[in-house]
Amino acid sequence: MSQTPLQSICLLRLSALGDVTHVIPVVLSLQEQLPGVGITWIIGKLEARLVGDLPGVTFIVFDKRAGWRGYRDLYRTLRGQRFDALLHMQVAARANLVSLLVRARLRVGYDRARSKDGHGLCINRRIAPAPRQHVRDCLASFLQPLGLQPAAPRWHIPLDEKDHAFARRHLAADRRTLVISPCSSHALRNWPVSHYAALADYAAGTHGMQVILVGSPAAHEQETCAAIAAAMQQPVENICGQDTLKQLAALLAGADLLVAPDTGPAHIASSVGTDVLGLFAASNPQRSGPYNSLHWCVDRYPDALRRFRQQSVDEARWGAKVEVPGAMELVTVADATGKLDQWLAAQKPATAESGRPR
Repeated sequence: MSQTPLQSICLLRLSALGDVTHVIPVVLSLQEQLPGVGITWIIGKLEARLVGDLPGVTFIVFDKRAGWRGYRDLYRTLRGQRFDALLHMQVAARANLVSLLVRARLRVGYDRARSKDGHGLCINRRIAPAPRQHVRDCLASFLQPLGLQPAAPRWHIPLDEKDHAFARRHLAADRRTLVISPCSSHALRNWPVSHYAALADYAAGTHGMQVILVGSPAAHEQETCAAIAAAMQQPVENICGQDTLKQLAALLAGADLLVAPDTGPAHIASSVGTDVLGLFAASNPQRSGPYNSLHWCVDRYPDALRRFRQQSVDEARWGAKVEVPGAMELVTVADATGKLDQWLAAQKPATAESGRPR
């Protein structure tokens, strides 16, 4: 690799929310290892609402819903710019097309095993193969072909006082708070409504926890949260569709525990230091689970592979999904309540100095 100093680097990761949170450590590491480097990040419209104000980064928002107009606008924005390096961190046809608009001397992409849709034609450097790697660690390794150390697992999501004020209005001061984000963007990764309601009732009734339901303004998410609330016997606060991504991050930062399937809010919670009780059967938590809470995940992925694919984890392709009806029902209510009991037993008791228990 050329020893020419790197002065400008373009990151290309459009989506999704969880994957975008995993790019934050890359940004922080670049700023630490290459002080003063210019960083430009091409990002999706929704994702920019969460991280688009990271200090020291120039963001270019690509609106995939704009069709060919989005590519034209991006071309005009990038025209005349040239970068020392492009980190092409997304294997998808749309991202590959976007990458062709970026002029860069070094173009770092995925190893051959993880490339698809012509990704290899858009790059001239590859990350090292790593057959069974968490997504965060994979993205962290994009710095190595630049002669840098892989990004350490540390995060920063900028939040302001208004975001924290929103969180304070909803968080109880005298008891632990359990937030439930029940919906993934893939319906077959979701747990049944009745199971969420039973877990929420157990948390509130047995452990005295405050329970808050969160989700996007999408109709199916609001319907799911409403159905969970209606099925519960204990009090619950349903704020689905009422918060921004920043407010959600602040709420999760102040909460004690999040319950979620394989979905973006699980990674947001992990990035702000809150534990996640993850519910996994349709996907492998060792690859895509909340990075700092893998030990708190209910993992029925091996059972789902055996039942629906007749494979073991070792036999299946890394990253293979089991998104079929019935897979998530393998995660039982007893699995989740048992994991909640374990988590609570591991927490420090409240003290006069600490205030609300953590």
